[in-house]
Amino acid sequence: MSARIGVAIMATMLALYIVLVGHRAVLLVATGEPIGVGMGVALIVLPVIAAWALWREVSFGLRASKLGARLESEGALPADVVAVSPSGKPDRDTVDALFPAFRADVEEHPDDWRAWYRLGLAYDGAGDRSRARQAVRKAIALDRSARG
Repeated sequence: MSARIGVAIMATMLALYIVLVGHRAVLLVATGEPIGVGMGVALIVLPVIAAWALWREVSFGLRASKLGARLESEGALPADVVAVSPSGKPDRDTVDALFPAFRADVEEHPDDWRAWYRLGLAYDGAGDRSRARQAVRKAIALDRSARG
């Protein structure tokens, strides 16, 4: 739950930033000075990019959370993919031992969002956030296509 609170705080701060920078952009464009107009246009583009990035990340988080809840309600959420060493870092040996099963599940069922989601959890447990996000994005896409 603390991660959600952190996301909400960061999203609120980014939204406030977008509003303040947008207001400053309008003021700069209103000056009519070429440099002011140029800076104002740049400041309009930046909040648009920030808003898009915020929407994309929050949307990903919500969709991933929904899939995780569905997987848990089905009793198919693996409990042992996040192995932590005493130092608090992922225990690579434990995760490496579990990883082949998740990879094999994806190879056997490449169109099953559940397999991809579990693979994403395994990547996350191993500390590979980039591949974890890719696998979960694939799970989200497969679920969306299955739902039509």
